[in-house]
Amino acid sequence: MTHRTNAIRPLLARPVLVACAAALVLATAGCTKSEDDDSGKGGAASASSGGGQQVATPAAGGKTCTVGAYGAKKLDLKSAKVGFSQSEKEANPFRIAETQSIKDEAAKRGLTLLTANAQSQFSKQISDVQDLLAKGANLLVIAPLNSDGWEPVLRAAAARKVPIVTIDRKINATACKDYVSFIASDFIEQGKRAADQMIKATGGKGQIAILLGAAGNNVTTERTKGFKDRIAEKAPELKVVFEQTGDFTREKGQQVTEQLIQSKPGINGLYAENDEMGLGAVGALKGAGKKAGQVKIVTVDGTRNAVQEIKDGWIQGVIESNPRFGPLAFQTLDEFTQGKPVAQDIIIQDKAYDTANAAQNIGMAY
Repeated sequence: MTHRTNAIRPLLARPVLVACAAALVLATAGCTKSEDDDSGKGGAASASSGGGQQVATPAAGGKTCTVGAYGAKKLDLKSAKVGFSQSEKEANPFRIAETQSIKDEAAKRGLTLLTANAQSQFSKQISDVQDLLAKGANLLVIAPLNSDGWEPVLRAAAARKVPIVTIDRKINATACKDYVSFIASDFIEQGKRAADQMIKATGGKGQIAILLGAAGNNVTTERTKGFKDRIAEKAPELKVVFEQTGDFTREKGQQVTEQLIQSKPGINGLYAENDEMGLGAVGALKGAGKKAGQVKIVTVDGTRNAVQEIKDGWIQGVIESNPRFGPLAFQTLDEFTQGKPVAQDIIIQDKAYDTANAAQNIGMAY
């Protein structure tokens, strides 16, 4: 797996994305902020080079969590059992890369890792995590399928004083009470960046569709909000005329796009909230006899297959959603279990691919 430079920061100031170079550069130079930077809010967190150690440094004034505040006890991470709960079937490249990153980092640190995969069934994920606790997990890393419905797990973990770090999707619960930290991309910012690419691809005019992700989680809600807000702000002549869930799957994305082609033949843009749905849309367009680029497609994830479709002309832009949580998740747990304060919300910076850089950067995709 090819690791890339990540920048992280607490969610204190959501518009601020800090673009940092590798850790070596950071030792001698400051970070460069994006165009959306509001320098009056928050502060920069440390970054690392692709294979190096990631360090989560809370911004000034950002909310943090400690062992004492959480009600847990200090422990040596090397002697602990860490339970990892994956939510979805590992047919999706994002989930494959996510799980592998967790396993690789645990192996690198010489840790005991217990794993479970819910196979996209929420009831199974709840029982999976309860089983990890029963097997003696002292710490938990959870990639939640849904944001709601976690009360049974939270009660069971609290009874055993087991710290929880969630990745990718947020649990609707109280930070530093029910869980320690949430590590993810800035999903609203992803939606905004996808909208910027859609505006560029379409010229800011026409009719566009949205393939929504699965209902019941913050990823779908926030990627949709960011996209719509940016379109309304920068391209009012670009109208969203169709929205339907594709459940983050290629098969459903293709089915929904086939319906879209029939009901809205004049569509000229499609925003898929993950690559798998976008690839399904490409399949539907090919099946309908459309030409590459006839419908402008922008997606979110950064998988190799989607970046390849940029090279082939079927997709115009891909916003990365970085799945390599392993180094940062274990660094957070390590610092927390030593008694150090850790940020309650941590952001990983994401890359972007378009027609100008896809051929050169496809090796960075997962």
